[in-house]
Amino acid sequence: MSFRFSLWLLFTVALASSASATERSAWPFWIGQEDPVTGQITARQILGPLYTGQINPDGSTQQIFRPLWYRLTAGDKTTTHFLYPFFSWQRDGASTSFTFFQLINHSRDTASTGESTQRFDVWPFYFSRETGDPATSYHALFPLAGTIKNRFGKDRLTWGLFPLYFNTDKSGMQITSAPWPLIRVIQGAGHHGFEFWPLFGSREHPGDYHNQFYLWPLIYKQEKNLSEPEPDVKLGVLPFYARDSGPGYQSETYVWPFFGYTHRTAPAKYDETRYLWPLLVQGRGENHYVNRFAPLYTHSNIKGHDKTWLLWPLFRQDRWSADGLAQEKNSLLFFLYSSMEQRSLTNPAAAPAYKRHLWPLLSVWDNGAGLRQTQLLSPLEIFFPHNDPIRQLYTPLFAVYRFDQRAPGDTRHSLLWNLLSWKNSPAEKEFHFGPLGWRRDAEAPRGKFFFFASRTQSAKPAPVPSTP
Repeated sequence: MSFRFSLWLLFTVALASSASATERSAWPFWIGQEDPVTGQITARQILGPLYTGQINPDGSTQQIFRPLWYRLTAGDKTTTHFLYPFFSWQRDGASTSFTFFQLINHSRDTASTGESTQRFDVWPFYFSRETGDPATSYHALFPLAGTIKNRFGKDRLTWGLFPLYFNTDKSGMQITSAPWPLIRVIQGAGHHGFEFWPLFGSREHPGDYHNQFYLWPLIYKQEKNLSEPEPDVKLGVLPFYARDSGPGYQSETYVWPFFGYTHRTAPAKYDETRYLWPLLVQGRGENHYVNRFAPLYTHSNIKGHDKTWLLWPLFRQDRWSADGLAQEKNSLLFFLYSSMEQRSLTNPAAAPAYKRHLWPLLSVWDNGAGLRQTQLLSPLEIFFPHNDPIRQLYTPLFAVYRFDQRAPGDTRHSLLWNLLSWKNSPAEKEFHFGPLGWRRDAEAPRGKFFFFASRTQSAKPAPVPSTP
């Protein structure tokens, strides 16, 4: 999904509400919004930002007691967090799951046939899966004894009194360590080898690869694609010399890793020279350019991704194009200031979409089509841009000031969690101070005051923006 569309969606969620919605306020104890047709309360806030409950435009519901508890229900799926990121529950139809800080995990999946799969892990000590079939079920207690099947990239992992015995099986190749990692025996599916780490070792699969090492990692030789006319070879006698070669390329390093060069002819031509790596690097080639004088200046362009560093880590700029958009990202001192901007390549005259953070003070979003938001303070958005629980539970607690713009000339400000708010649009003007309010529109051209009474509100207290 493009950034521009994501920002459009952000403001749709944050600002969407019926133009005829009414609001009742007894700040800070209660703020409610009522659908004038059905009389249903669609959103409520209690004790400022501490409690929020609302029905979203897509029909999903949220209940939030900050910063302790958050529940989101959408159709058959319910997600609950308590003391996030520690406790989380999820129910999706016939599937349920629970996790404690990703260390204690339990899940149950029930298929339409009625067959059930249960998983329970207590990291890193206990792992289990129960399917009703011994071929796919397991119970393992680390480090005493156990077997894990089809996990962690292996077909099977088995241990007994780890590290005294450890065995892995992947596509028929078994590696047995006794004790791990000192002695390894490799066998099965045409593979064989023996390693006494870190002194020496050798493993091979004829016609495929042959790897050797001595005094690891100082001396090594790794060969693969042995059936090809020109195999890939990595050779090292560190720290004196290292070479990496194969079809169409060769790289050598002297006094590793400081001095060296790379020469590549395929798939694209590229030549690179390194002096006191990683400080001085010069590279030129097709779709590949590097000019590094670290930490003063670095400029590279790799397959259209243009990157510049000045006085690392003071300033960084990235430019690239994707999905019909020209994108630019700038940062100062990593996260002190950060900006992301996108422009349309098919319509260069269109206004850019952007998001900007001045940590920890300010976050600004603009979709380039008239929708804008500003929040003060904003210490978390820059670190968790895609984490919805963090955004819902913690970010509103810092929202001392919020600005929302639905369109040019249609704006709303709120201060101290809606203690003070004012709205200005072509159709109406509103001002609220707690339960006291003033409103002017076509029906009351001179304006009128009210106290804890219904009044028309076009922009409800906005939920925290779902920043892309």
